[in-house]
Amino acid sequence: MAEVDIVIRGGTLVDGTGSAPRQADVAIDKGVIVEVGKVSAKGREEIDASGLLVTPGWVDIHTHYDGQATWDERMTPSSIHGTTTVVMGNCGVGFAPVRKQDHDTLIRLMEGVEDIPGAALSEGLTWDWESFADYMDQLEARPRDIDVAAQIPHGALRVYVMGERGAKREPATDAEIAEMRALVRDAVKAGALGFSTTRTMVHRTADGDLTPTLGAADAEMIAIAHGLKDAGAGVLQWVSDFREIDHEFGLITKLVEISGRPLSFSMVQADVMPDQWRELTTRLDAAAGRGLPIRAQVQGRPVGLMLGLQGSVHPFVTRPSYAAIAHQPLAERVAKMLEPGFREKMLAETPEQGHPFVNSLAGAYHKMFDLGNPPNYEPAPEDSIGARAKRSGENPDEIVFDVLTANGGTGFLFFPLHNSFEFNLDNTLTMMRNPNTLFGLSDGGAHVGAICDVSVPTYMLTHWCRDRTRGEKLDLPFVVKSQTRDTAEAMGLLDRGLIAPGYKADVNVIDFDNLQLRPPHMVYDLPSGARRLMQEADGYVATIASGVVIYRDGRHTGALPGKLVRGHKEAPTAA
Repeated sequence: MAEVDIVIRGGTLVDGTGSAPRQADVAIDKGVIVEVGKVSAKGREEIDASGLLVTPGWVDIHTHYDGQATWDERMTPSSIHGTTTVVMGNCGVGFAPVRKQDHDTLIRLMEGVEDIPGAALSEGLTWDWESFADYMDQLEARPRDIDVAAQIPHGALRVYVMGERGAKREPATDAEIAEMRALVRDAVKAGALGFSTTRTMVHRTADGDLTPTLGAADAEMIAIAHGLKDAGAGVLQWVSDFREIDHEFGLITKLVEISGRPLSFSMVQADVMPDQWRELTTRLDAAAGRGLPIRAQVQGRPVGLMLGLQGSVHPFVTRPSYAAIAHQPLAERVAKMLEPGFREKMLAETPEQGHPFVNSLAGAYHKMFDLGNPPNYEPAPEDSIGARAKRSGENPDEIVFDVLTANGGTGFLFFPLHNSFEFNLDNTLTMMRNPNTLFGLSDGGAHVGAICDVSVPTYMLTHWCRDRTRGEKLDLPFVVKSQTRDTAEAMGLLDRGLIAPGYKADVNVIDFDNLQLRPPHMVYDLPSGARRLMQEADGYVATIASGVVIYRDGRHTGALPGKLVRGHKEAPTAA
């Protein structure tokens, strides 16, 4: 009897094609799937998948592991949620190309835009690179648990070419624009999956400055599109407020027409513009009808802030009494907050001005929720802190105070920032079902003090395919295809995202009935001891990357088969 590395036997296969689940064995050898069906070969390792799901590994196209990938061997939290490929370099921020004098500029940019502690970046980044190709070489030299792929970020590119003028958003000269075009071409030829930019007022540096790329001239963007055309490969990733929607959508259409390359943009339902997503969808569908490869990245749950004393933001940040102790260690802060009279004094104070975002959420009790265990990311309005306070006759700030100081100050409140204007996910469901959207926006590796959406691939199975009670659900084959084959194809990674002979052996074995998210919590394991939100899940029986088991029952095996992915990958011929 022939031998192969692994045989997964008797599982319910959801193979990434969107077809109905079926019972099948899967044989893996030398990092590749070699047989699907009734496998007679013996596995050097046999995995009994009876009663379990077998799916491709998740392909997450919107992450920010640009720093972590240079110092860490494990791309957590993504890899503990069954993700086997992550794409970073999104939103126009990253660390290459870079000149020595601009290291701090890029750190401050990443710290502000993606809420990754500057101290962790300063200690963790070695800066053993200048060009994007150098950076790719550094990524390739480090073993890791899963595959990583990178895009060239507009912010780093602009600062590299223009220096301080680029950081200050000054117009680029014709020569500088030509240099950006050449550098984009060279980066894609060195293995970048594409180019990313941000054009939103929300994204700011740690100093509060607007990002270098906001308002970049059309001529600059058109030259970059020509850079992708020159390379003959790559994708465009776009973040925008779309406030000038005619111009902005017209620009991305022009870039796709010039480059001949696919483009995806982020789309959420924001409270300040609750109907903009409908207009964007109309234009998106029209562009697709003309044959243009433009897609919108959407997320299957609210973009949710975690409000807590350990995190970046909570409703009391601007109260003078809290500000006076904010620098103290958590235990000392909580002890002070629980002293007699402190709560009454602080709650009577008027929040200080100068932080409009914090001040605005501080009174939005109707959008604050106790996340619970297991976490509830589609809470009903009557479950809000505001509704609870109204029923009990309490001051809502008192409830907030009690939640935040619970369990030694480790409590969190959930604040659904986007995709929850109507307090349900029905509009998100419409976005996800649109054939011109992609599952994305997990932001793995980013917003480590305020947002923990990296677990959304797991949530797609638990909530949308099994547990949802407040509306329609989604079919399991659709969800699996949407976060495996569809995302892989969107990035030109045609060698993965399917369980079929010849494809890369990235596989999840899942106890679907018992798959469950745990509540987010704070850990302090970044360089310099900096914090980050972490979230685990129960139910991943095994995660296999490149034919090697990297997680068993949620525990890392120590295996590090992950590689740097350089550029487009062709679909395999069947074994």
